[in-house]
Amino acid sequence: MEAPKDALFVLTLGAVSRMRMAFSWIRPAGGRAFFCACEGCVSREKSLPCTTQLLQRMRPQGTSSGPVRLPSPKSYNLLMLNIALFAPPGAGKGTQSEFLVSRYNLFYLSTGELLRKEIANKTTLGLEAQSIIASGGLVSDEIIVQIIEKTITDIPESNGFLFDGFPRTPIQAYILEGLMQKLNTSLTCLISLVVPQEVSVERLLKRGTSSGRSDDNEKVIRNRLKEYHEKTLPVLEFYRGRGIIHEVDGTARIEHVTQSISGIVKNELSKNLLNIVLFGYPGSGRGSQGKALAQRFGLEYVATGSMLDQEIKSGSDIGRRIMDMYENGQLVPDEIVVQLIEKKLAHSKDVKGFIFKGFPRTLVQSYILDGLLKKHGSSITKIIEIEVPTLELINRLDARSKTERCMPYDTSAAKIVKRLHEHESKTVPVIQKYNQLHGVTKVDGRGSFEEVFERISSEVERGLKYLQ
Repeated sequence: MEAPKDALFVLTLGAVSRMRMAFSWIRPAGGRAFFCACEGCVSREKSLPCTTQLLQRMRPQGTSSGPVRLPSPKSYNLLMLNIALFAPPGAGKGTQSEFLVSRYNLFYLSTGELLRKEIANKTTLGLEAQSIIASGGLVSDEIIVQIIEKTITDIPESNGFLFDGFPRTPIQAYILEGLMQKLNTSLTCLISLVVPQEVSVERLLKRGTSSGRSDDNEKVIRNRLKEYHEKTLPVLEFYRGRGIIHEVDGTARIEHVTQSISGIVKNELSKNLLNIVLFGYPGSGRGSQGKALAQRFGLEYVATGSMLDQEIKSGSDIGRRIMDMYENGQLVPDEIVVQLIEKKLAHSKDVKGFIFKGFPRTLVQSYILDGLLKKHGSSITKIIEIEVPTLELINRLDARSKTERCMPYDTSAAKIVKRLHEHESKTVPVIQKYNQLHGVTKVDGRGSFEEVFERISSEVERGLKYLQ
């Protein structure tokens, strides 16, 4: 009698009779079980649904082996750099925009260019905008916001946005805040190039002489400058209250202006912490890799299991409560875990960031972590999942059960499979949530420790390259 290929992983854990006892009661939602009951399977117990289907559902489409692979949307770096660049006509905004886009891999977003593109492509919004412009009207915020929203949610990979010509009014400033919230980010800073009016007039008149532009005559220039200052002042006041405005002397030499802008961006980026969430099935090596990553990048390692154990050893009231729960077979509630994590965040001074292992494990905990980091003025920077094929996971856990590194859930086949299923039912939805919102970086967890570590390290460095 030949067992199906997917049933072979069971044989690595012991005899068939032992497997029946171990798996017969483990049933995920929907009736599927980890142990196959197909015709010809070693179980022959028709009451147990098919594990072949379950494992296939966990794998890439069209393959019969390999790790779980989730759909991957466009991946945003969660540590986004979003800049609004303000400057009067003739201040050299174009030159500085090119520098920012190139140096920091930003997506250049100009409302004027977006409108022209929509009109050229004859989209519904473009035709509507064209009709308004033709009749001498101003394109409404309603149309502008739809075009911008469509653009920022469908951009190629970048480290953030450079906004040119938006926001122009306090209403548009509120709109921008809402759009940024949708991407779980915010405007990093507003850089304003300051140039006295007479200097701007002189520059533009000189440009008109060489370029032949009909709109570079003194009357038109002064009207444009007047309109710029009248419209810009309320927006600057809006952001001044948020403390994110930086003024740069636009009369300086181009290289000096660029240097000043670089200093502003570097200072803003230095305020950000590197916060990594490390996911992976039990046996994927999250713990050892997390500790090594923390050491390489100067991060604080946050593992809930270790924190609970330390609290017990300290003999604190919380530690005694945790011990009572352990002895009674109870799970430690989120209320206690959150207290310990919050204490860790508050007491960790002058750290470059945190690496979280074992938290969040549930959707509720994922929202808790988002809230905790936001409370401390931070957010998740990078989400990494270590992928290891199912058979190798089980082999690793079975081998670990024979060593001093044995975990409580390594001691039997039933406990191993229960723990794997618990991860699939509780933690995989968390990964899917983050994947849909921001993108999850997946790293091949096969090979030596050093090989996997270098793969993960290179992903972290790639995501943070623009900070350097």
